[in-house]
Amino acid sequence: MAALSAGSNAPDFTLSTLEGKPLALADSLKRGPAVLAFFKVSCPVCQYAFPFLERLYQGYRNNQIAVIGVSQNSKRDTVAFRKQYGITFPIVLDDPSNYRVSNAYGLTNVPSIFLLFPSGAIEVSSVGWSRAEIAEMNTKLAGAISTLPAPVFQPGQEVAEWKPG
Repeated sequence: MAALSAGSNAPDFTLSTLEGKPLALADSLKRGPAVLAFFKVSCPVCQYAFPFLERLYQGYRNNQIAVIGVSQNSKRDTVAFRKQYGITFPIVLDDPSNYRVSNAYGLTNVPSIFLLFPSGAIEVSSVGWSRAEIAEMNTKLAGAISTLPAPVFQPGQEVAEWKPG
């Protein structure tokens, strides 16, 4: 089964953050668009992608846009990943015994990244690393709140066009 595609409705969920607090997708979407990024800490493409997602988060931090990491690992390993890669956006834990939320989104690979609009519709569905799809998410987020896109890619920085998940 492939990851849910653009135009699909995003399954709602409530998972615990690394701090032990419940995070409900529906509550995040009431405030504005959300980016969901499913990952495993051992995934090299996830390790590559997450610093760019952190820039996206920092660029929209004060604008009612959520970036949420969904870890398929233990709390201990996820905390180490967050520290190593400088991630400050919320991360929730999908239960590794059943991957309930990952399965609801049809994941077959990580990273799998979804841009969701407040209606709950998936606007962009991206599996692996795609510079073009991250740029598309950035442009759509900026348009949703009538601002300039966040500086996700730095001038002169070499950024891979694509990496398989």
